Amino acid sequence: MTEEKFLSGYIAIIGRPNVGKSTLLNRILGQKVAITSNKPQTTRNRILGIHNFSGGQALFVDTPGIHKAKGKLNRFMVDQAVGACADVDLILFLVEADDSPGGGDEYILQLLEKSSAPVFLIINKIDLIKPPRLLRLIKQYSERFKFAEVIPLSAKGGDGVPQMLQAIEPYLPEGPQYYPDDILTDQPERFIVAELVREKIMRRTNEEIPYGVGVQVESFEEKPEKNLVVIQAMIHVERDSHKKIIVGKGGQMIKTIGQEARKEMERLLG
Repeated sequence: MTEEKFLSGYIAIIGRPNVGKSTLLNRILGQKVAITSNKPQTTRNRILGIHNFSGGQALFVDTPGIHKAKGKLNRFMVDQAVGACADVDLILFLVEADDSPGGGDEYILQLLEKSSAPVFLIINKIDLIKPPRLLRLIKQYSERFKFAEVIPLSAKGGDGVPQMLQAIEPYLPEGPQYYPDDILTDQPERFIVAELVREKIMRRTNEEIPYGVGVQVESFEEKPEKNLVVIQAMIHVERDSHKKIIVGKGGQMIKTIGQEARKEMERLLG
């Protein structure tokens, strides 16, 4: 009696800033593990999401947006994204359906030419355009690069995501089950909690403030007898003027940030 083979592999999700990479990862997992906002470069670190299917396990690496970086933090984030493409089994190159190929996409395609992994073109936000426009976009990209598969989808709405997951399976090699079935990410709860607070700051503040903010979870205490988790987090800012904005008039802004973050944490931690 032959043993059924198990498929497992690493898949990098890459693209320009703000094209929906983290939204796609959250959709794949059915739960939020990567924060999102309408501001570019929301994701700062590589985040691993674990998707289990019958006979296999797909490990998705969400990456910061790739762009020609200026400044130490941006260079670090781009290095994280480029590094994620090394030694993966498959790359998902995510683009927006309502945006024509530009210099940023060309820069990424040049990086992809150096990779030996097969590349899927994932066209996101297909709900924003009509079929003729989608066909033109597919033609433009396909003339520039030989993609293993081209898959239009909506990460936000979910259309096309099951088809993408099904298309991925044949590209995965035989391998071990790296993580138990009930694990969704390799990141600890402290990291995700800190990221949720940072997400609310990014959504509630403007201009340069979100990019100069860091969040550190100082204590994470579970109290099972009270069905409670007590978390203390410290928000670090670059300037005193930023501190005043985050606190807000009469402490209203920090109160709102805390309330919104707590709602997300309750969904995450149960």
